[in-house]
Amino acid sequence: MKVRNTNARNGKTGRVCTALLAAMLAFAGWVPANAQGQNVSQKDHAVSAGQLRQDVQKAADTRQANEAAVRELLASDQAKEALKSAGIDYKQVDQAISQVNDEDLSRMAQRSLQVKSDFAAGRIGDRDLLIILLVVVALILIIVAVR
Repeated sequence: MKVRNTNARNGKTGRVCTALLAAMLAFAGWVPANAQGQNVSQKDHAVSAGQLRQDVQKAADTRQANEAAVRELLASDQAKEALKSAGIDYKQVDQAISQVNDEDLSRMAQRSLQVKSDFAAGRIGDRDLLIILLVVVALILIIVAVR
């Protein structure tokens, strides 16, 4: 009878010890992992959050400037005449500009700045400007239609 009590007692104690050991091991594995996560978040990353914010703001500013350059060219009297003669609504084109991807918008902005500069310097005439404007508008509408 004494042996049975000892075995029963050792069985319960063994289970309790096993559960305690498992809990300690789980806790021991959790603490370093948690501490490591805190250390990583406190260390400097390759790119800081402030730098990411600056990069995002710079990209937004660049896009806004590109949109403004294209819209400025299309808002000119010559552009409005060209759109009207082609039967294209200026408001539709203006709305489509915001849907053009950054790369295409950048190219259009560079081209519109060049056209504006060339026109102001007298290197291109009204007819050339109208053709360029129609090509830009066609590009915008095609890009938006493909999306």
